[in-house]
Amino acid sequence: MRLTLAEPKYLKESVSIISELVTEARFKVTSNSMELVAMDPANVAMVIFNLLSSCFTEYKLEKDIEIAINLSNLKQVLRRAKQNDSLTLEMEDNKLKITMKNGATRTFSLPLIAIEEKDQKVPELSFPVEIKTTSTILNEAIEDVDIVAESVTFQTDSKKLEIFGQGDLSKAKVDIEADENTKITSSSKDKIRAKYSIEYLKKMIGGSKLADEVTLQFNKDYPLKLQYNVVDKMQLSFILAPRVEND
Repeated sequence: MRLTLAEPKYLKESVSIISELVTEARFKVTSNSMELVAMDPANVAMVIFNLLSSCFTEYKLEKDIEIAINLSNLKQVLRRAKQNDSLTLEMEDNKLKITMKNGATRTFSLPLIAIEEKDQKVPELSFPVEIKTTSTILNEAIEDVDIVAESVTFQTDSKKLEIFGQGDLSKAKVDIEADENTKITSSSKDKIRAKYSIEYLKKMIGGSKLADEVTLQFNKDYPLKLQYNVVDKMQLSFILAPRVEND
């Protein structure tokens, strides 16, 4: 295996975001992509990551390979990659060899680990609503609600997305109208409302470092799917369990 990236940020930033949720993970390298599916230890959130072969300037692979690795260690190494570095991944003596080149050549080796958990399957989910908006709009709304609340409620019809939360005494609410920046597709005539953990969402919206747009899908008392996509390069998705409302 020899994989070279001219734009290290897609791997670097993705690993940084994923490591906030998962400490150890297994990458599968196939002819099409470098992919990862993992659950956080509390089984509240799933992350699905695909770095497409078309994102690499060199993609040599004799057979499918699995790379199980400590993500904190990998994040520390990838942090050293500069914007203009070329970054090469290779397997050598049961280690992942990472080479960064830009004038100087820097080489790191990280040990592979054994992960006993079984492969995670991505659940098949269907949603009555899909919202595409800018990453900035979603980030600002989550940060606003985070000031007062530990959970955030999404409520939508075909014309508007409302994001709100409340603490013991304080409330925050953000109204996002459907316009050229925010597209709402809904198959429901009723408003759809669901509540999720802000702590997890704050980690997931780091995907804004990679993509200018984000897609949200949700339903009442149902998981939320959050997806960041860069065409022909990568996809980073999250599935977050709901907080069931008692009222």
